[in-house]
Amino acid sequence: MLQGDPSKDALYTVRLDMPSGHKIPPHFHPTDEHVTVISGTFLVGMGDSLDAAHTTALPAGAFITAGANMHHYAIARGRTVVQVHGMGPFALTYVRP
Repeated sequence: MLQGDPSKDALYTVRLDMPSGHKIPPHFHPTDEHVTVISGTFLVGMGDSLDAAHTTALPAGAFITAGANMHHYAIARGRTVVQVHGMGPFALTYVRP
């Protein structure tokens, strides 16, 4: 946690440090999610099924916004650190729980 409290109705900023191959299954949020890649490569895809062949490789320094309710997923290529910020309250719903 870098700033704020994701459970509150306020701005929050968090960093995630993921090992190579870490997968984030398809999910969505009720608010926009803003992601900056700090290090490594973050493979991001849109849709209801995790499909590495249909991802965009985001290198360190890249930025992406996943709009509210957009179904998306990700995979870390190499050790990857991302910074996520947005307006809380943060919620995550998996497409196929």
